[in-house]
Amino acid sequence: MADPLMLPTHIHAFLDSHGWADAEIAPVAGDASFRRYFRVRAGGRSAILMDAPPPEDTAPFVALAGWLGAHGFAAPQVQAEDRAQGLILIDDLGDDRMREAVDADPRRAPALYRAAVDTLIALHRQAPPPGAAYDAAALLDRALLLVDWYCPAVGISPDRAGYAAAWAAVLPLTEPVRPVLALRDYHAENLMILADGQIGLLDFQDAMLGHPAYDLVSLLQDARRDVEPEIAAAMLDHYCAATGMGADFIAAYHVLGAQRNARIIGVFTRLWQRDGKDRYPSLCPRVWRYLEQDLVHPALAPVRAWFDAVIPPSLRGDPMRLRSA
Repeated sequence: MADPLMLPTHIHAFLDSHGWADAEIAPVAGDASFRRYFRVRAGGRSAILMDAPPPEDTAPFVALAGWLGAHGFAAPQVQAEDRAQGLILIDDLGDDRMREAVDADPRRAPALYRAAVDTLIALHRQAPPPGAAYDAAALLDRALLLVDWYCPAVGISPDRAGYAAAWAAVLPLTEPVRPVLALRDYHAENLMILADGQIGLLDFQDAMLGHPAYDLVSLLQDARRDVEPEIAAAMLDHYCAATGMGADFIAAYHVLGAQRNARIIGVFTRLWQRDGKDRYPSLCPRVWRYLEQDLVHPALAPVRAWFDAVIPPSLRGDPMRLRSA
């Protein structure tokens, strides 16, 4: 059979050796990494093939998929793997993704976002598996991506030391009383709606142990779609009511929101400049809006002061457009 995708022979050999000879293979939308995904179909069944060749490391995905499944969460389980070549065959959770479902029918948004928040509540009640800490040092390191990539892209020579000092003053507020498993990419494009009503989880291989507000921020301050302010506020209230969280949690939510949004602005700029992925700069204006909303919280006064002094509103937006202006 001709191969219109021109896949390497080792991929076909892998599929053949695991009972998928002569399967139909079609690409599936991927993420910002160098991983590729394909849906394979044969004999009325389907699975997803992840192609993540070295230096991508598939071990974290495999381990976390097993942990999540063992604890009752709907994560795709591994059917077969070749770790040396970065190939994993996993369960196919279907095509009903939360992003498209909400965009097609906004009336579903409250119920679907509540289901996603309830999944987080259940996840945060579990003692997490061993893992690296997403602590103040790690958060600061990733926040620096904004000054290292975005600022030079728009012609700003930033005060890097002052930026780091401002974050160091507020990040202690994100020290969790009890760390939870933070999936770190918990948003509508990584959540599937399953037939039994469960929320299916994708793209969790970068999970770390951190503050429970982090994934809530990922969901409600979604870099890839606008979340209605009323829904975001209601879901934040719902999480706090269900978990007994109060003012300290709200402060941590906004500090983590600002940190995450600063990191994403840097990452999206890097994806454009280093990796040639030109679609990501156009997402930055939305992320800037989230960041500015977070900076209003009094806990972020030192960070807000740095932004006010260094990056004027006219240079907060799409770095590709600002670069060419």
